[in-house]
Amino acid sequence: MDTEKKRQQERMVVLQIIGLYCRGHHHEHLPGETLCPDCQRIADYAAARIMRCPRMEQKTFCSVCPIHCYARPQQEQILRIMRYGGPRMLLHHPLMAIHHMLLSWQARH
Repeated sequence: MDTEKKRQQERMVVLQIIGLYCRGHHHEHLPGETLCPDCQRIADYAAARIMRCPRMEQKTFCSVCPIHCYARPQQEQILRIMRYGGPRMLLHHPLMAIHHMLLSWQARH
């Protein structure tokens, strides 16, 4: 898989998980928006980190990367979001979740 495609795929997965978290925590959305302002900020931050990732060619996902690009507050926030939204991906986006699990498993073996 080429690097740009991996970046786009990772951005889509992260955005979906953040969306599940935002909806699950009943955050107030602005009219026409899919995320509340706080969740939109972390989504924008995550997208920027993914776009600048120096190890995208070697790694599968941020969770298995030896480098942590996120600043500490955002790292804690995204971990909380991933713990909530990750398992729910199986219900809402099963193909995306299974693909993510397979790639993560392959990276560990």
